[in-house]
Amino acid sequence: MTETNAGLEVEAPPEDPMEVLIGLLDLGDFDGARTNEDIFLGPSQKQPRHRVFGGQVLAQSMMAGMRTVDPDRVAHSMHGYFLRPGDANKPITFGVERLRDGRSFSARRVHAYQDGVPILSMIASFQVEDEGLDHQAVMPAGIPDPESLPSTADLLARYDHPMARHMSSERPFDVRHVDPALYVTPPSEHVATNAVWMKTMGPLPGDHNLHRAALAYASDYTLLEPILRKHGLAWMTPGMSVASLDHAMWWHRPVRVDEWMLYVQESPSAQGARGLATGRIFNREGLHVATVAQEGMVRIP
Repeated sequence: MTETNAGLEVEAPPEDPMEVLIGLLDLGDFDGARTNEDIFLGPSQKQPRHRVFGGQVLAQSMMAGMRTVDPDRVAHSMHGYFLRPGDANKPITFGVERLRDGRSFSARRVHAYQDGVPILSMIASFQVEDEGLDHQAVMPAGIPDPESLPSTADLLARYDHPMARHMSSERPFDVRHVDPALYVTPPSEHVATNAVWMKTMGPLPGDHNLHRAALAYASDYTLLEPILRKHGLAWMTPGMSVASLDHAMWWHRPVRVDEWMLYVQESPSAQGARGLATGRIFNREGLHVATVAQEGMVRIP
């Protein structure tokens, strides 16, 4: 890879990825100022292509919503649409509308704004933790341990390129592919499945809201890869254009993102320049902690 791609620039030495993640999720609140919305302000993480990472704005939108509900209500679901590309060189304003506060559930609508227009629209739901029926999907067997798999840094260290440097040293999550990664080389087997281990590069504070929001951040990393695998494509396929269109997530059980999690993904359908992918996230003990779904635009030459 070279540095001649349009829109790519050599950036200053990177900050500590964990400090960046914590800073991204620490939103300002304008001293409680509000209109018909609660207003918050968040920074953007610098990106080689200058577009806001979708997982970042998802996580920040969840943090904004969490700031407006009682502490005993935890996030259990969200549904969001990516409306416009975000500019990674500008901060993001978050407006939270308090749709409902019932006895057990609260609903919030969150808009993320840049230049006065929304780049993301989301509705999230929060619940007082309760007892009830309990069952779960079974974690796949025979998956190699994450310690036995190469990290993104291991795979991309030999490439002197802004995107390779960002993915290998500036991301706050360690992501390790169970099958060979798709960063540069197309897959040898065309199957609509994918699996990765992931965790943060370092420890996070114990705040359960912070961990759920950080999981939303990481859930956007590799979710469209089952679509690419099915059709023999790598991320560096010349002329290919990929973008997230929407994102839904359900948190089932408590989770710590600074411990290894297995993210198992599949794509049930692709058509009309769009592909659907779903994912299940398990902690290392086999608890099913979250489920994710996303449709993405995938255009090839």
